[in-house]
Amino acid sequence: MKDGPVRVGIIGSQFQAECHAAAIDMIEGEMTVVAVASPTPGNAKALADRHKIARVYSDYRDLAADPEIEAVTITSPNALHCEMAVTLAQAGKHVICEKPLCVTLDEADRMIEACRANSVLLLYAEELFFTPKYLKAKEMANSGAFGKVHLIKQSEKHFGPHSEWFWDVKRSGGGALLDLGCHGIAFAYWFLGRPKLLSAYSHLGTYVHGDKTQADDEAVTIIEFEGQAFSVIENSWARRGGMDDRIEIYGEGGLTIANLHMGNALPTYSEYGFGYAVEKAPTTTGWTYPVFEELWNYGFPQEMRHFARAIRGLESPQATGEDGKVVLEAVYAAYASAGLGCKVSLPYQPTTARPIDEWLKRKQA
Repeated sequence: MKDGPVRVGIIGSQFQAECHAAAIDMIEGEMTVVAVASPTPGNAKALADRHKIARVYSDYRDLAADPEIEAVTITSPNALHCEMAVTLAQAGKHVICEKPLCVTLDEADRMIEACRANSVLLLYAEELFFTPKYLKAKEMANSGAFGKVHLIKQSEKHFGPHSEWFWDVKRSGGGALLDLGCHGIAFAYWFLGRPKLLSAYSHLGTYVHGDKTQADDEAVTIIEFEGQAFSVIENSWARRGGMDDRIEIYGEGGLTIANLHMGNALPTYSEYGFGYAVEKAPTTTGWTYPVFEELWNYGFPQEMRHFARAIRGLESPQATGEDGKVVLEAVYAAYASAGLGCKVSLPYQPTTARPIDEWLKRKQA
């Protein structure tokens, strides 16, 4: 087993890549970024300059061939995840893949098999498994604080993605349901102890951003689990005022509620504005709610520390490619449900390549 910090490369150079680089900076001694790859001129160098990353590549395949790199985080557009993961696995690199895992179930199988065949880990970057407030809620539930948990509500809402490629369904594979709903589905599945998923029911639409995308910008999804439990997941690309991310846990003997932003926020008023308040906040003038230790609050450094320890063989992987595939299967069923207007049982056999096409083909009919 190798010693020292896990040497990591990052594919991508925008918002999510910045989150990964900054989180890894916070766990010095366990993981270090040695290279970044991005085809966008100037972006990779800017990221490298900010985080003192030694090498910059314009092609991810050159990064995959770098012998110093042990693991790579993929923060590229969703449609590229599979191709990149397979290439990295074949080069002997452990793969850390941002959510969603990919955009088709066939791609998920290819990624899982490539990593298994090359004896590398496929780690699914779902930070809600590591978010401090949400971990506390699970700790309380596991101790019996709420009795039998029967309902989990999770919502994530803001006024749209940070990168233009999200609006293009050919590159993203879906809208708010795929982009944000994958968090809620994964969280409920994990919180309940990974039970079998029984059904999905969803309503979604393009209500605000029809000039930008075919994809859904509002979605409400109900997932039913084995063991008489269900989740209600609300997602929006059409909510003004910055990010809103919260959970509600209900059991027969109690409940808990956590809001990722309000408890760690500093209510702030400014006539003049300032540099940065919180993710997706459109302005810093007037009343804003900058979050203290935002990355820690979300769980990014804790997630990266766990991945480093999993790569070193010190912990069992907690978020894997198989988890990502379960989430993607539920997203397919949810999009199909929205198109059909009825509950869809799981497992669901897709009739289209991408999840969103299950809805688009009926929307356009």
